Amino acid sequence: MKKTPFVTRDKIEEIVKDHPTPFHIYDEAGIRRTAQAVKDAFAWNEGFREYFAVKATPNPYIMKIMQDYDFGFDCSSEAELVLSDVVGADGAHIMFTSNETPAREYALAHRLGAIINLDDITHIPFLASIIGDEFPETMSCRYNPGGIFQLSNGIMDNPGDSKYGMTKEQLIEAYAQMKAHGVKHFGLHAFLASNTVTNEYYPELAGQLFELAAVIHKALGIHFSFINLSGGVGVPYRPDQEPNDIAVIGEGVHQKFDEILVPAGMGDVAIYTEMGRFMMAPYGALVTKAIHEKHIYKEYIGVDACAANLMRPAMYGAYHHVTVLGKENEPCDHRYDVVGALCENNDKFAVDRMLPKIDKGDYLYIHDTGAHGSSMGYNYNGRLWSAELLLHTDGSVQEIRRAETLRDYFATFDQTEFADKLMDYEK
Repeated sequence: MKKTPFVTRDKIEEIVKDHPTPFHIYDEAGIRRTAQAVKDAFAWNEGFREYFAVKATPNPYIMKIMQDYDFGFDCSSEAELVLSDVVGADGAHIMFTSNETPAREYALAHRLGAIINLDDITHIPFLASIIGDEFPETMSCRYNPGGIFQLSNGIMDNPGDSKYGMTKEQLIEAYAQMKAHGVKHFGLHAFLASNTVTNEYYPELAGQLFELAAVIHKALGIHFSFINLSGGVGVPYRPDQEPNDIAVIGEGVHQKFDEILVPAGMGDVAIYTEMGRFMMAPYGALVTKAIHEKHIYKEYIGVDACAANLMRPAMYGAYHHVTVLGKENEPCDHRYDVVGALCENNDKFAVDRMLPKIDKGDYLYIHDTGAHGSSMGYNYNGRLWSAELLLHTDGSVQEIRRAETLRDYFATFDQTEFADKLMDYEK
């Protein structure tokens, strides 16, 4: 799969007149194409809803685009719940899936009418201590089957080593307890593998969850209103990977639905998904400028972004493709490490990467940062978060989050003797 930027060097040179690098930029047209494709892929299921994983790109302007397609929001924290409320989502459009959850966050989720998806059986009495006997009519539980999860193309992940979800035995007991608390409609949720680039994942997961739901439905006589396949549908970060086909994935889930749930008398179950990476990653890029070069034991290109702006390569060793804007057709005959300014040797966007000759002043387009890019930012070394821009379908560019300033960084010192002196640096 050829990696092609959604902006040109000419467009970036126009943008940087008002928005200096580094910045994350998102492509509205690509986001909308994917949103519609997801809706189309699951249109066979009357109750289908995508709950966009807010953690991937927690920005209200992005969330408003999702609302145009009647998508909801998957939240895992107080801040994400607040964002969902602020953009106008009602409780039916908010899924609260958290772990080790503070009491105040459960209280807020309950107040907003969100669908609470419990991570552990011990959270049932914990929730009761917060909301009393006012359990909502609809709730969900998260399942962890343990062991190794694998498909025909190999091992995908290791649920048995995951901190999330309940065992099958705990799950059955949890539904019984929730039923005793007055819950009338139930959901089942599981996340077994991250960033799968295969059309098999969702259908295989769906089959397992459908069979489990049918067993519990029969054993406890409870009504499942939805089954949530969560996230895990990935994107091809490497150019030699083939992308997922969401239409094929949707049809694979459809087949499992007809094979398992319909004969069990559960044909009214809604299918939910919680895709963040699939929805956003290809439609975001980190744009950074080459500002230094270094020639020692290796060849280095220093850029004005760093791992504080995109931590995935440093944290996971993750691959992100790099395009030198304006040099797309030049030979990749130079081997570089592309590095940032952090005092950490893992602050590298690319290692031993073959790229065209890079000159100081060139703009580097780091692909697939639309999900878990800006959102995983941090402030080590006092480095500041970069701006987020939205490229609209008409070609205009909107700043949807300004770059962080020193005033922002020092703001939590504002009641100290140092406040005035620190603020002087912003004048």
